[in-house]
Amino acid sequence: MESLSASGVPVLAERGRDGGWMLSEGYRTSLTGMKPQEIGSLLLTADTAILNALGIQEDFSSAARKLEAASSKLPDSPLAYLNQRIHIDGAGWHPSSESYPFLSLLQEALWENRQVKISYMRDGECKERLISPLGLVAKRGVWYVVAGTEGEFRTFRVSRLASAEITEETFARPEGFELAAYWEQSTALFKSALPRFPAKLLVNGRAMEELERERYVSITNSSAAAQPEWLSVDAEFNTLDSACRIVLSLSPDVIAVAPGELVGRIVSTLAETATLYKTPMPLRGITEE
Repeated sequence: MESLSASGVPVLAERGRDGGWMLSEGYRTSLTGMKPQEIGSLLLTADTAILNALGIQEDFSSAARKLEAASSKLPDSPLAYLNQRIHIDGAGWHPSSESYPFLSLLQEALWENRQVKISYMRDGECKERLISPLGLVAKRGVWYVVAGTEGEFRTFRVSRLASAEITEETFARPEGFELAAYWEQSTALFKSALPRFPAKLLVNGRAMEELERERYVSITNSSAAAQPEWLSVDAEFNTLDSACRIVLSLSPDVIAVAPGELVGRIVSTLAETATLYKTPMPLRGITEE
């Protein structure tokens, strides 16, 4: 009974012939005993690929929805607390080889609303800042920390931190700050600032989905082409080099139509490649079997 009481269960003792141990009237178990970190460990560590391979993705999704529904009814929802501090942008997830020696430290600062003194590598220079961590975001296998610093919100790539130290100073989270909304807006602004290289393409229908998955391609328009099973596509790349690389990687199911600069670059690249393959094997340093 002492152990139950110490764990937060309201057990009472009543003396007398009809007495005994009892629960406080109206007591019900709930998720209030779960810490945000505990809920996060259940939801954030699930590997979609593993769940799909085992055929239990739907079971996990159902369990997560139930946990979220139950948690959201609490006055101080642990899940809401978690969502404000960690955001997983699952679009185009790819494994990353980057290391994050300060990720655990940043998590600790998030839970405690404490400021962190960091040294950050940018453009070959190491700069020092005092940040108020507001959230962690994972995108394409890369971790970022969103923080308040010098009166504005900034995003830092965690792998570029040269050092990090939690201070004794605490901070108040900005009222109304939404991590997911900030990240979406920040991503949109970043994309709008990227260089644009528009092009017209002919795309075989079977390759359209693969083209749409390309990170540095934006499809602005598509319509049926004169050739059966082909589409006429207007796309935006970041640069000429990027456009050439992507089109060649999807050939022969993607053909550049315009501009002439792109078409000429692809033709010359293909010609150079064909010449290399026509070169006798010994001249290429390869022993013919």
